[in-house]
Amino acid sequence: MRVNVFPALLKQAIAQPSGDILLVGNEASCFFHPKKRAVTPCAICGRFLCTLCDVELNGQHLCSSCIEAGKRKREIRNLETRRTLYDTVALYLAIVPMLLFWPVFVTAPVVFFLAIKYWRAPTSIVPRTKARFVIALALAGLEIVGCAVFVYALVVS
Repeated sequence: MRVNVFPALLKQAIAQPSGDILLVGNEASCFFHPKKRAVTPCAICGRFLCTLCDVELNGQHLCSSCIEAGKRKREIRNLETRRTLYDTVALYLAIVPMLLFWPVFVTAPVVFFLAIKYWRAPTSIVPRTKARFVIALALAGLEIVGCAVFVYALVVS
């Protein structure tokens, strides 16, 4: 009885140069690129992958099909497909209620809460500044001062 084991299965994955080496002899080929040499199997489905198809995610080597399936079924926990932009939410909560005035009594403190709680939360996948939080905090502060002046004017007169 003879058993042939995929040699890259027992080796640590090594980054290859951008040009993959083509198959030589009886080596295993990539599932998606049959003429390229496989370097690692997919951790979920076991398909052999070349360096072009190999995606390392959380220390695992995955193929694009398994990443798509994990995204659809929400099985890959650390795969972010969207992110709440709390700085934009805080800015909208500071601007929109100024049109009606009465919601400012509720939304201005909520803006402060959101800005303080999510100040260190990841913003967007694309780097952004904290300018929206700062603008929202400034507007909310002005709204609170305006409400205090309004209430003081009602009480005094």
